Amino acid sequence: MNCGRVSVTRHMKTFGALPVVVALSVLPGAQRGGTTPGRWQRLAQAPVIAPRGDAWEAAGTFNPAVIEHEGRIVMLYRAQDRNGTSRLGYASSSDGIAFTRRDEPVLSPETEYELGGGIEDPRLVKFGGTYYLTYTGYNRKDAQLCLATSRDLVRWERQGVILPASKGRWNVGWTKAGAIVPEKIDGKYWMYFLGTAADKTDQMGVAHSTDLLHWSEPLDAPVLPRRPGRFDSRVVEPGPPPIVTRDAIVLVYNGADDTLVYRTGIVRFDRHDPRRVLSRTDTPVFAPETAWETSGQVPNVVFVEGLIRRQGRYLFYYGGADKYVGVVSGELRE
Repeated sequence: MNCGRVSVTRHMKTFGALPVVVALSVLPGAQRGGTTPGRWQRLAQAPVIAPRGDAWEAAGTFNPAVIEHEGRIVMLYRAQDRNGTSRLGYASSSDGIAFTRRDEPVLSPETEYELGGGIEDPRLVKFGGTYYLTYTGYNRKDAQLCLATSRDLVRWERQGVILPASKGRWNVGWTKAGAIVPEKIDGKYWMYFLGTAADKTDQMGVAHSTDLLHWSEPLDAPVLPRRPGRFDSRVVEPGPPPIVTRDAIVLVYNGADDTLVYRTGIVRFDRHDPRRVLSRTDTPVFAPETAWETSGQVPNVVFVEGLIRRQGRYLFYYGGADKYVGVVSGELRE
């Protein structure tokens, strides 16, 4: 399995719709209400970004982060060459569907924790005038959660590994997928991430920081564990940075079952305590269906990593089969 997925070796044409009925599990002591998932529909049946050429983005273009910048949607996507090395490409769009790409990557592997495997699976958040990019640095030995900063999304300054592999409180293997909450809570910055537990499953943890550079874990167990027999029985991995509402932190996450089919779920955490789960979806809100989601470098994968609100709706950007980028529209409505 592709490293950008699991720590065990893991052009617009027609419009289509994927209606979804969502059930939320409400945890004991929690109140139903606030933000709940709505209906999701594909905005294009074909990928909006696909592999091209014979160089750095020849094998795959997938797992994108998106953010608003100077009135446009900017996407940083993982691009893989035929040797399996990953870099970050840059694309921008005015409508969220037709993207213009730069010819060269904006971030390529340079440090010892990136060389050999590369730079994978970005997430983006902005504080003040600075963009914070979390990504997986992979050197073909360890996958580790890393951070870089920028003021223009093109020139990046590495801040190093922020959650090293094999040094967590419960996560004894690789670390990935840093989804930073976009505002301070209780005087701290918070981040959801993926860690590998002792049983070799990949589950969701939480960390906090006072400066966005140095992070520590407050829990001795996953904040969102896997659920045997469900769509998230094997992997529970954060998606895009969450949305903060009046009473909840709403996080889209990626779940994989025992056969490593990836589908999308949603979890709500307490607005005042990011460690406390209020509810999570019993059934996925999105699943692989099209040919380019069920067949690719890693089959049967939809992997949501980008989220942006545009013209009154949320756009979710995802990797299809570790090869393409797609976009789906949905609601996280009050």
